Amino acid sequence: MNTLQLFLPCAAGVEGFLADEVHGLTGLSDHDLLVGRGGVLLRAAWRDALLLNLHSRLAQRVLVRLGECSYRGEDDLYALAQGIAWEAWFTPRQSFKVEVTAQYSPLKSLNFAALRVKDAVADRFRAKAGVRPDVQTRWPDVRLHLHLTADEAQIYIDTSGEPLFKRGWREDKGDAPLKETLAAAMIAATGWDPHGDAPLPLYDPCCGSGTVAIEAAQIACRIAPGLTRRFAFEKLLPFQSHVWHAIKSEANSAAVAPAAPVFGSDIAYRMVDFAQRNAERAGVSHALQLRGGDALQRLPPCEQPGVLLLNPPYGERIAAAGSAGRNARERMGQVQRVGRESAQTEDGGDFFAQLAAHWKKHYAGWQAWMLTPDLKLPGQMRLKESRRVPLWNGPIECRLFRFDLVAGSARVRPPQPTPGAADGNASA
Repeated sequence: MNTLQLFLPCAAGVEGFLADEVHGLTGLSDHDLLVGRGGVLLRAAWRDALLLNLHSRLAQRVLVRLGECSYRGEDDLYALAQGIAWEAWFTPRQSFKVEVTAQYSPLKSLNFAALRVKDAVADRFRAKAGVRPDVQTRWPDVRLHLHLTADEAQIYIDTSGEPLFKRGWREDKGDAPLKETLAAAMIAATGWDPHGDAPLPLYDPCCGSGTVAIEAAQIACRIAPGLTRRFAFEKLLPFQSHVWHAIKSEANSAAVAPAAPVFGSDIAYRMVDFAQRNAERAGVSHALQLRGGDALQRLPPCEQPGVLLLNPPYGERIAAAGSAGRNARERMGQVQRVGRESAQTEDGGDFFAQLAAHWKKHYAGWQAWMLTPDLKLPGQMRLKESRRVPLWNGPIECRLFRFDLVAGSARVRPPQPTPGAADGNASA
C-alpha cells in the first residue's frame, strides 16, 4: 500500500517515550514522526502498522487515519465518511462499529454523529456493491474511530482491535491490576536497559500479579508483547498472511536468554501464584524470580545494586504491606480504610516511612522508583527525589519519583544521568 498516516494514542506523559520506541522499531526519521498530546502521528507503510502492533509496549492502539476535514455539523461528517474508499479496507459481508471521541465539539449529540458516519459507510457500500455491511456494536469485524475537536474531524480505521495493553497472557489478576502499557512506561522512564554494557537487576517488591516484573522480563528476553494475541488487521483486506507470518517469525527468532535478572515479591502468596502463572503464559517464567514476602522485611534479591520499581499499595490496598505471615483477608478486615496520605500498616505505623527506613538500611546504592498520585510522598518518606516523571494511571495524575538510596540517611547522592532516559520527561 502507499504511505499511510498512522496515529498511536498513548497515556498522557508517555508521548516522548513512545516516539523513542517508534524510532527504534521502524527506523523512521524525525520528519516522518510528530509527537502530540496523547499520542504520536507518523507516516509509515502498512508493514509498519503490523510491526508496531506486535512490538509496541507503550501505544494503546495503532490507527490509520483515512480522512479529515473542517466541520460545522453532522452533514459535513457524512460527506467526509462517504468520500473514503471503505471497499479497499473491508467487505459488505463484514460487520463494523463507529466509536466517537470528542474535545470541545459543538455538536449536541455524539451518538447522532456516529449514526451519520455509519449511514455514510453503509450508503457507499450500497452504491458500490448493492449491499451494505451490518453494524455490530459488541464484537465487530471492523472498528472505525471518529475524533472531533472544536472544528476538525478525523476518521480512523483500527488495526489493533482489543487495546494493546491486553497482551494475551494475563488471566490471573488482583483487585487493582496495573495496565501493561503503564508498567512499560514506568520501565521506559527509568532508562533501565537490560541489553546495555552493564545491565542492572530490576526488582518490584510489591509485584501483585506481576505486571511490572513480567514486562521487564520480556524486555530482557526480547519477547514481543503481542506474540500471543490476535489483531483487527487480520480481518482487513490489505492483510497478507505470508507477510504477517514473516514478521512473527522474525520476532520469534530475536528472543534471547534474559540479559539482566528480574525479581518480584509480594506479601500475598496468592498474588505470587498469580504472577507465576502469568509469567508462564508470557513465556518468561525462566527469566523471573518470584517470592513471597513483606516489602518491609525482604532483603535485596541479589548482591549487585539495581533498580527498585513499584506501584506501592495505597489506602484500601495497604493490606499488601502488612506482615508476611498473616492471611491477607484477615488483614483486610483489620486495616483502617485510610486515604493515600495516611496509609498505615497493621501495627499503626506509617508504611512509607518504614519502607524508607528499610531501604536506607538494606538497599544502599539502589535506585528506587515509585509511582504515586501523592505529590507529598517524598516528604512522608523523608527522602529527596532526584527525578519526578509525570505519568497518568487512567484518569489519575501521578508522578514516578526516583530516590537514590544512601545508607542510614535521608540524604541522597547528587543526581546522575540515567542511561537511555528521555529528555523532556523528567519534571512536572
